[in-house]
Amino acid sequence: MITLPGIDPKMIANNLTAFEPTHPGEFLREEIEERGITQTKLANEIGVKVSLLNELINGKRDFTLEYAMMIEAALGIEADFWMNAQTNFNRQRLCRDKSFMAKLADIRKIAAAL
Repeated sequence: MITLPGIDPKMIANNLTAFEPTHPGEFLREEIEERGITQTKLANEIGVKVSLLNELINGKRDFTLEYAMMIEAALGIEADFWMNAQTNFNRQRLCRDKSFMAKLADIRKIAAAL
């Protein structure tokens, strides 16, 4: 978290979280649209069904390392980018899950008492 004297950390842009987490599929959609590539063409190029690629793009399927590496081979965008984007998406979703966050708080209390 970035801090600046006299400024509420919640008011610093880099400390803000998105209203809704961004699934890496949204980045992929923008990338292929910018390049003028259809989902069908990319799916054929990387050897997956169009329906599978569409699920990735629409956030209905998580990026795996295999998908990330295939997309890297086709588009030249490193697999680490896709995997980091997926990890960030998953983390943001978990941080919004109140029951999971309560569970983490309980675990931290137990760990602190040890």
